This record gives sequence, structure tokens and C-alpha cells, in this order.
Amino acid sequence: MRCPFCGNVDTQVKDSRPAEDHVAIRRRRFCPACGGRFTTYERVQLRDLVVVKSNGRREDFDRDKLERSVRISMQKRPVEPERVDQMISGIVRRLESMGETDIPSKQIGEIVMEALARIDTVAYVRFASVYKNFQAADDFDKFVSELRPQAKAAEDEAE
Repeated sequence: MRCPFCGNVDTQVKDSRPAEDHVAIRRRRFCPACGGRFTTYERVQLRDLVVVKSNGRREDFDRDKLERSVRISMQKRPVEPERVDQMISGIVRRLESMGETDIPSKQIGEIVMEALARIDTVAYVRFASVYKNFQAADDFDKFVSELRPQAKAAEDEAE
């Protein structure tokens, strides 16, 4: 692993442990050349995924991009970071296990919205506002009013 500080390719692993509910390995590394310390994460990747955008453009799937967008929607919400990590890992596993390498961005957005709806409705609405490209307050109002019957039905089932 290349040192991010000096570029030395001969770094040493000082500590390894499971991370993200045993889905990844966290490694603490040390660079003997500059003395720098850094952390890396290692994950299993079943296949290379390609995102097919709505305009037909294709780009490699980027887990970090998915994680950034989910974390933005979860800002200042009372959800543990570990739960968010588990959700993201679950989404990626679901995408990889679909059997297809080309996945429409619309399908990824729907899967993310489904996962967010189970964890936090505010984050779900935030993500939906960007994903569905809300233009005015009326768009929020309409979306939230469509949510209310579902929330009411879920409350009725719980009782």
C-alpha cells in the first residue's frame, strides 16, 4: 500500500481488525520512510458495477459517492454511524448480488430510498428531494402527504 504522505510503496501493517460488522477489515499502517501512520479499509468486491445514468452515460460504481450522498441526507439525525455503515454495505451487497454489472441509476436511487425509509423518514425526504429533483415547496408537500398514509398504516399495524 502506497503511503499517502511520501508515496513510499513499502508500508507496514501494524494492526488489523474486523470493521463494519465483519464486512470489512480495518488496517492501521505505518510508513518506515516518513513515519506516517494511516488507516485503510479492505472490502470484498464481488463484481465491478457500472452505473447507467438516465441520459445513457455510463460510469463505474463508486461506493464513496453513495456513502457521501447518504451521509448528507443523514446529517444531524439521531442515527448511529455504524447503522449507516451497515445500511450502505447492505445496499452494495444487494447491488452486487443482482447478477447484473450494468445497473440503472434510477434503480440504485430506489434501493437507497427504500433503505432510508426504514431508518429515518427525515433522511428519506432529504434524499428524495435531491433524487426526485424537487423544485418548489409544493413538491415537498405533495411527497410528504403521500408518505402520511403509509406512516398511518404502519402505526395501525404496530398497534
